[in-house]
Amino acid sequence: MLSKIPVLNRLDPFLVGILATVAVAALLPAGGVVLTGFTWASKIAIGLLFFLYGARLSTREAVDGLKHWRLHAAILATTFVFFPLLGLAAKALVPWLLTDPLYIGVLYLCLLPSTVQSSIALVSVARGNIPGAIVSASASSLLGIFVTPVLVALTMATQGVTFSASAVLDIVLMLLVPFAAGQVLRRWIGTWVKEHGKALKLVDRGAILLVVYVAFSRGMNEGIWSSLSIARLLALAAVCIVLLALVLALTWFGSRRLGFTYEDRTAILFCGSTKSLATGLPMATVLFPGQPIGLIVLPLMLFHQIQLLVCAAIAARLAKNVAEPVPVTVS
Repeated sequence: MLSKIPVLNRLDPFLVGILATVAVAALLPAGGVVLTGFTWASKIAIGLLFFLYGARLSTREAVDGLKHWRLHAAILATTFVFFPLLGLAAKALVPWLLTDPLYIGVLYLCLLPSTVQSSIALVSVARGNIPGAIVSASASSLLGIFVTPVLVALTMATQGVTFSASAVLDIVLMLLVPFAAGQVLRRWIGTWVKEHGKALKLVDRGAILLVVYVAFSRGMNEGIWSSLSIARLLALAAVCIVLLALVLALTWFGSRRLGFTYEDRTAILFCGSTKSLATGLPMATVLFPGQPIGLIVLPLMLFHQIQLLVCAAIAARLAKNVAEPVPVTVS
């Protein structure tokens, strides 16, 4: 079961790919017409990613999982209320620990929806409520297409970040429309998509790597990396670790106080504490025009790797503590 979480392999190919992409962007950054071409290619790849995501999501699973509204309310409140409050509190770390662009990145990270595939895999390993996790993570991802831009507009107006209604339209066209198309065509292509899941993961990861290359190429062209020291990078990693620890503690112990079962607590733990790289990277390119995008997405990239490593270890430990398989519940 642990193989469901790629980061449990010491040399995760995806992590290596991200680091290699950053290195290529540092040595051979794209510029001019080439950068424009890569930008459009990344948008098309992201659209394809969400199309395949829509084709994978079972409507029956979604309907069954919706019955457990308390579970979904707890996860969404953690994702879109508690996390943003922590992001706003992190303003106190500027300028002595974080620079303004890094803080914008931390705050943006806190406004993002939950990751889907990783959180569901983690819940599965820990023998938690898988149907509930599927619905909550999926709902978080879809709501994030609308909620995250609104939260950005509300929280970043004082940070010099511009926001326009056209950004929402761009996000809808890039993320929601392909997802809806995948749902519509699922009855015809859903089986084929599941049968070729491993091969299609290359599309998922390739799309993210393209966005990473574009973002870091822009950073190199703008010379923003000269302002990032090793000390700042280590401080940012520490902030991400503390942020994750606070949310993990809230979701695990808070859900116990609220009377949730073990299965539901596991879903709340992993769906509430993780953030989506697949949604966050392409959305950032639309929401932050003219901003140092490389520095803004850096906290998300660090947090994403930390969350997978830490949560994978927690999921494995929880699985060992369950003597026998726990039946999955949806209500």
